[in-house]
Amino acid sequence: MKNNSNSGINLVKLRVSFVDKFINWVLSFGRVVVIITEVVALSAFLYRFTLDRQLIDIHSKIKQEQAIVSYSKVSEDKYRNLQDRIQISSQFSKLGENQVKTLKDIISLAPSGVSFDNLTISEDRIKINASVNIVSQLGVFIDSLKGYPAISSVSIDKIENQATNSLITVGITGSLKKNKNPYDTLR
Repeated sequence: MKNNSNSGINLVKLRVSFVDKFINWVLSFGRVVVIITEVVALSAFLYRFTLDRQLIDIHSKIKQEQAIVSYSKVSEDKYRNLQDRIQISSQFSKLGENQVKTLKDIISLAPSGVSFDNLTISEDRIKINASVNIVSQLGVFIDSLKGYPAISSVSIDKIENQATNSLITVGITGSLKKNKNPYDTLR
């Protein structure tokens, strides 16, 4: 016996419901979002490599520039020293002959333990910043300044005892005489 009925199993739905359409759309959209996210993440990952390469290049360039600067430092120091010496010599050229002689004489009055940190001369006064090893040398130097004919008075502005390097730092101001030529008394 043969059954001629066309009964079969049909797995395909003929009607697609709204829920099925929505799930299909969400899954398609989700795939697109995942793909876009992966592309962005991959491009960020690759961009990081380019940034790392640029950073390495910049660091190597900085090291090269530092080497050039450190190599040029010696020349720069020589140049600055020369500029300072030129400036000092130009200041001496502005001084009068009497002021230069006063400076030379004051330097020659200093005993062996006195070192000058700063020596400034103007029309009416001379300022001295010096370092001394022994107090007696300071006394000898001040007495010599008082006895110098071009200086009318001597005052000590400051005295500091620096125990760390065993020095006495002193600031001295001397008033110059008002004569047109203070060396007339020396002749």
